[in-house]
Amino acid sequence: MRKKDLLTPIGITLGFVMIMAAIMSKGGSEGAGLFLDISSIFIVIGGLIASMLIAFKMDQIKLTNKILREAFNKNDLKLPELIGLFIRLSERARREGILALENELDEVDDPFIRKGILLAVDGIEPEVINDIMNAEITAIEDRHYKGRSLIEKAGEYAPAWGMIGTLVGLVLMLNNLQDPATLGPSMAVALLTTLYGTVLSNLVFVPMANKLENKTEEEVFTKQIIIEGVIGVQSGQNPRILEEKLSAFLSNETKVKQDPEDATGFMEESVNEA
Repeated sequence: MRKKDLLTPIGITLGFVMIMAAIMSKGGSEGAGLFLDISSIFIVIGGLIASMLIAFKMDQIKLTNKILREAFNKNDLKLPELIGLFIRLSERARREGILALENELDEVDDPFIRKGILLAVDGIEPEVINDIMNAEITAIEDRHYKGRSLIEKAGEYAPAWGMIGTLVGLVLMLNNLQDPATLGPSMAVALLTTLYGTVLSNLVFVPMANKLENKTEEEVFTKQIIIEGVIGVQSGQNPRILEEKLSAFLSNETKVKQDPEDATGFMEESVNEA
């Protein structure tokens, strides 16, 4: 189940608010107007788009919105609940046979878990299940890397185009040295492109790329637990042993906070129903 990750929009909004607050604390609303320059925006945004068109294929660029949305979403799957699911599956498989797990598929939303259960039900050897599911993890990591690299490159190109805009402004300023009164304002405008590019890079693109990388690591970690759970269920491991094995993936803090019923509730519920 996916939910909105509020930290991303909060962080971006807070960054822009603090920048604007710092500007207005010195120059008021008039000072804020000094930091708005349309030509500088054109250079940074236009140059950034041009670089992205050169660096990536069109089918990759079309995925930009989807990739950016991923930074605003999070997976709400909790590890104790995941472990509890496999304990329940293990208990039912030992009690009714591995084929009985097909009835559990309607209650499982995660396609990776569903795939693992189907492989187990089909009687696939544990080594083969491990290879198949790890191959999918490798493919996921590759797809995520390609998507993340687009955001990472945007973070690299934005400051560079800011510097290019500054150089353009400096050339125009030096070409008008006969009028000293224009030097200060011209220099200020020239520096705005560097400001725009740096803010876009360090407040938007680079942090988003880092968040996407962290999300990939978390997803891979969760899928490794799923693989261990599927193999444990398929091989008929004792639910208690499987619980101990999967609990090794939990941090000490999570183990302390976890209610003992969270990990075994599914199993106890199944036993009571039986």
